[in-house]
Amino acid sequence: MKQYILTIIGVVLGALGGYLYYHFVGCATGTCAITSKPLNSTLYGALMGGLFFNIFQKDPKTVKK
Repeated sequence: MKQYILTIIGVVLGALGGYLYYHFVGCATGTCAITSKPLNSTLYGALMGGLFFNIFQKDPKTVKK
């Protein structure tokens, strides 16, 4: 569980960022696939945040003890 802490933090921050983007920017016409609904925007933000923070996670196989 400890090895995934950065990814979990990224998912939470991404979800928050996705929702805030929907709330403050959103989509005026309602035809935008991601930002037209809060659920879509939140899930997309969570996915992108998790992937981004996962970049900085060290692989336990390559870490020397």
